[in-house]
Amino acid sequence: MFPKVSRRAWHVLSGLVCMAVLGGCASSDGPPQVRDVSGDSLTTPPRLEAPDATSSEPESPLLPSAFFADGAEAFVSWRCTPAQDLISASPGDNLRLWSGQGYYALERSVVAEGKRYRKGTLTFAQQGDEAHVESDNGQLACQQEARREATTRAQAPNVIFKGQGNEPGWTLALARKAPRLTLVTQYGEQQRTLDYRVTQLENGHQASMTLEAGDAGSPIIIELEARACFDSMSGKPYPVRVRVEEDGRTLLGCGQGVERSH
Repeated sequence: MFPKVSRRAWHVLSGLVCMAVLGGCASSDGPPQVRDVSGDSLTTPPRLEAPDATSSEPESPLLPSAFFADGAEAFVSWRCTPAQDLISASPGDNLRLWSGQGYYALERSVVAEGKRYRKGTLTFAQQGDEAHVESDNGQLACQQEARREATTRAQAPNVIFKGQGNEPGWTLALARKAPRLTLVTQYGEQQRTLDYRVTQLENGHQASMTLEAGDAGSPIIIELEARACFDSMSGKPYPVRVRVEEDGRTLLGCGQGVERSH
């Protein structure tokens, strides 16, 4: 067992540790430089979340698969040493893994005890609430910390993506049937529903998406990144970091693609 350390202290320590198994160290000069630790010279990017084949209604733009649990029941957070926090989801015989640097899809290997997943030189071996992560960059010893049930259409039938943040409280919902968003801010006191357009889309280990809504003079810019994210109040895990720029202020939070079902 690892000693109890506050999440803020772990994040401070993370900036001091230069052994980051799932990517390079971040610096204050720009975004973190991330390399593909899968060991493959070419990695096919994960599919986009496709609309229902049975639906004849117009759909919202496709979202990266890395925003979803892909049918897994829950997202699980892991506190690791050297200081790095991870999030996993286990759909079927596969493992989805999010770090502060990106997203990784691993396949299960047959082992005598516990569970072991692998993608190239990256491995994730789990026994109960402990895990060992290894790649070309080093090793991590991890302890399971929190679990959050994945949001499904049963809770949000008309939404394909949900985001939220705190201080002040806000929520973001992307409609399932059209490129339209609803942004609720100031603890529910202000609500806007606007059409949006996709200005940037990336897949693979650094899956991300940028949306723009509102008029050109005062646009709302929303950035979604497939990175390990933890609610600032509850500590619950999410696979997407959300950043909203509007009216000269920045809102930071977490989110996930809404699952069809478990």
